[in-house]
Amino acid sequence: MPKTIFQRIIDREIPAKIEHEDEHCIVIHDVQPQAPVHLLIIPKQVIARIGEASPDDQTTLGHLLLVAGIVAKKLGLPRGFRLVINQGPDACESVPHLHIHLLAKRQMTWPPG
Repeated sequence: MPKTIFQRIIDREIPAKIEHEDEHCIVIHDVQPQAPVHLLIIPKQVIARIGEASPDDQTTLGHLLLVAGIVAKKLGLPRGFRLVINQGPDACESVPHLHIHLLAKRQMTWPPG
């Protein structure tokens, strides 16, 4: 199977504006932002989508959420932020590599979508 765009970014084959990186994940700025702050939190371990995660992925999944909080503090987002995970075509999933969208610095609406 060919590498996803996220694997190519992690491998530095494609440039990206990196906000955070550690041994488990990378956080990049979305190239088509939907909010003034729009980051993608991407695990380095390939998990195709949240619905295919296994109990073995629990540590990685928890780490992604902790990193969201760390990055939000770093960027000074006291008014809040939204985390979004898309699963499947009806949710507009565009890359088969799990990632979390962190959106901030605009008023979010409810219900979303």
